[in-house]
Amino acid sequence: MRRFPPMRTKRNPATFERFSAMTQARFGGLPGPFWILWSGTLINRLGTMVIPFLSFYLSRERGLAATEVGAVLAVLGIGGVLSQPIGGLITDRWGRRVALSGGMLATGALMLALGYTESTAVIVVVVFLLGVALDLFRPASQAIVADLFPPEGRPRAFGMLLWAVNLGFALSMALGGALARDGFLTLFWIDALSCAVFGLLVWRGVPEGPARQTRVGQGRATDALRDQVMVIFVLLTLLCAFVFMQALTTLPLAMERHGLPTSSYGLVMALNGLTIVVLQPLMGHRLGHVDRTHGLVLGMVLMGVGNAATAWVSTTPGYAGAVAVWTVGEVLLTSLGSALVADLAPVDLRGRYNGLYGLAWGLGSFTAPLGGTRLLEAGAPALWYTCAALCGVAAAGQWALRGAVRRRIAAAEG
Repeated sequence: MRRFPPMRTKRNPATFERFSAMTQARFGGLPGPFWILWSGTLINRLGTMVIPFLSFYLSRERGLAATEVGAVLAVLGIGGVLSQPIGGLITDRWGRRVALSGGMLATGALMLALGYTESTAVIVVVVFLLGVALDLFRPASQAIVADLFPPEGRPRAFGMLLWAVNLGFALSMALGGALARDGFLTLFWIDALSCAVFGLLVWRGVPEGPARQTRVGQGRATDALRDQVMVIFVLLTLLCAFVFMQALTTLPLAMERHGLPTSSYGLVMALNGLTIVVLQPLMGHRLGHVDRTHGLVLGMVLMGVGNAATAWVSTTPGYAGAVAVWTVGEVLLTSLGSALVADLAPVDLRGRYNGLYGLAWGLGSFTAPLGGTRLLEAGAPALWYTCAALCGVAAAGQWALRGAVRRRIAAAEG
């Protein structure tokens, strides 16, 4: 039998070097502890299966009426509002690893407790505690990034975490939907195990960071609530959080009013995650060189434009186009917003600052369904134009804050 020589492909050295340089710029040069944090985040989001399907579980498995399901989810939201401020206090007082690993282990234990609880009264208590535990880890995670990276490297790092969150969540939604058909208990175990793995990875592989300082005699002048720049930024973030959370609350209702099926909403939201997965590696390494204010204002404007466009569309491609616009704004807002908090926060208060920042998102999650549904009752244009106006107010406020932000960053670098 005739033997053919192996095929040889001619490699273009210049092309290979350009590809290597591009890959290094996007994914290289990151410290080992960050990759442990990133891997744990991805694993945890791959296992995030309970919360997205909680309403189905409560109605189908526990027999709760629609109003009861809504009440339980509201209790979860109340716990979520408290979660990050508490996590920030734990981070500053007992350390990053205690807050992150402890929060993850507590979340996993409460997931299992919820999966085996049948009493409605006990379910309400467990759900509230779960809401408190869910985001205890987040201020610690953000503080770890601030510890590991200089200011110019933080937007890229925060963007990489956002990338892991969206990649993992997109896959978990598909897998969770398939597993839920055979029973929900498997979802609780997967979620709990992913939390435990994340917590143990960080405990073993991520250093504690700067020593916690005893702030005796320093007063409260540097506390997060007394930092006017930080408080104003949090209030502006709250406006954007209210708008962003409409995608998870009123957007499916608005699409339904146009006669679009549930699958259309799923496709539109899948585009949101896919856009982030594709876009983040392309722009993440450049964000460190972008002025914080300019990037945040652009992100807020894009979110406003995307929401305004939503008032004019009625088809799946139309909604997809509007979502694609505000998704670019989401990338800018989340990456640069977390980086700005790290710039403003003293080392020993990074947990509290991130907890206060997280409070804005928690309040946004809680108020979005309440205010958004009322606006939708007045008509879809009223909802989406109001959202666009709120983004415009946030952008104008962020622009007015630019001088104070630059002075604070210059003082920190000096």
